[in-house]
This record gives sequence, structure tokens and C-alpha cells, in this order.
Amino acid sequence: MAPARTQLLRQVGVGRRRRVLDLGTGYGAVVPELVRRSRGPVVGLDRVYHALAEGQDFRGAERVTGDAVTLPFAAGAFDLVFVQLTLLWVTPLASAITEVARVLRPAGALVALEPDYGGMIEYPPEIASRELWVKGLERAGADPAVGRKLPGLLARAGFEVRVSLFDTLFEPSPERFAFLDDLPLSDNERAHLNRVEHVGRALSGAWSQVAHLPFMLVAAIKREGEQAG
Repeated sequence: MAPARTQLLRQVGVGRRRRVLDLGTGYGAVVPELVRRSRGPVVGLDRVYHALAEGQDFRGAERVTGDAVTLPFAAGAFDLVFVQLTLLWVTPLASAITEVARVLRPAGALVALEPDYGGMIEYPPEIASRELWVKGLERAGADPAVGRKLPGLLARAGFEVRVSLFDTLFEPSPERFAFLDDLPLSDNERAHLNRVEHVGRALSGAWSQVAHLPFMLVAAIKREGEQAG
């Protein structure tokens, strides 16, 4: 994710952003980058307290427990909100977008990197796992199609939106199923997953298989005329 993240942050002028919110920061993996590249201060927010408490990379940043749909900040408090692999877990998504717009000042920026599992590309068909991902994520409370929904929601919330996709494909790693194995799958689905893993590991030769998860890479600017709600 780092190259795409770097490009998006550069697009929105991270070096001149004075107050930054890392929304859904988790253990703070991206916090050092935001502290280093912005003009600070940086706030890392997550609804899971133990992730904030156990994170090792919050030097130079404030930690806050809170929820994306009711952000504990004043209107116009930030001029950059960063989010990565978080909005797919937020319900209702439209409320979170409204909150992001509220806490951003006019001309503030949102940088979002979110997946769209409904658009997975897999070949050969014997390694296809898209339906497993979609069903497992839905049962876990996530929205596997969050990526395709973001541009319209952001536009309606008063943002100028630029969206790109990863432009490089990599050979898939057999370890890509590790997270899928932790999702709530039925017995039949888990048997399917085992078959897919077995076939994938048996394939040999460069580019003998393709597995690509599309990511929406969003750089959105809150319009100057929009007032913080």
C-alpha cells in the first residue's frame, strides 16, 4: 500500500496540512509516516482501545478512542483525514462520510484506500475465491463493495473527488488466504477454500495464476463553499 499511499498524500499536499486525523488507525502503522510528512499535529482514532494502547508507533501523535459515525471533534478541526482499510467496516457508511466532511475545514482533504472485493480478478477459475470473500466479509459486518460506493457518497457530501486504481499487478502469494480463513465461513465454504488453496499451491511457473483485488485510491477535497455541519 505504501507507494499508492505516498502518491495520494502528495496529491493533496500533505506537507502543508497542519492537523491530521488517521481514522481507524489500529496499531498506528501509518502514524509515523503522517507525523513525518505533515506539519502536524496528528491524531490517531480507533474504536478498539487495546489497539491504541498496545501500538508502538504513536510518538508525536495523540491517541483517541471513538467511532467514525460520531467523531468526537469540533467542526472544521482537521485539514486532512486519512483512512485505509477502515471504511469497509463502518456502518452506516454515509454517516461516516458526513462526519468526515463535518470535521474537515473547507479545502480540507480526505485520502482513502479501500478495496472492492466484488471486482476481484482471478484466473484460472479453479482458484476463484471472490464469493467466499464477499459472503465472509458480509457475515463479519463489513461491506465488501465499499470501494465503488465511495465516489458518489463523497460527491454528494460536498467533495471534489479524484479516484484511481492500482496500476500494477503482482503475482499472488499463497498466504493471501490467511485472513479469509479467519472470516465466518460455512463448512461447505471452508471446504471450497481448502480446495482453492490446494490448487493454488500446486500451480507452478511464473504467472501461472492471477489474483487481483481492486483498491479505490481516493483523493477528495472538500469544496471551499461547503460549511462544516
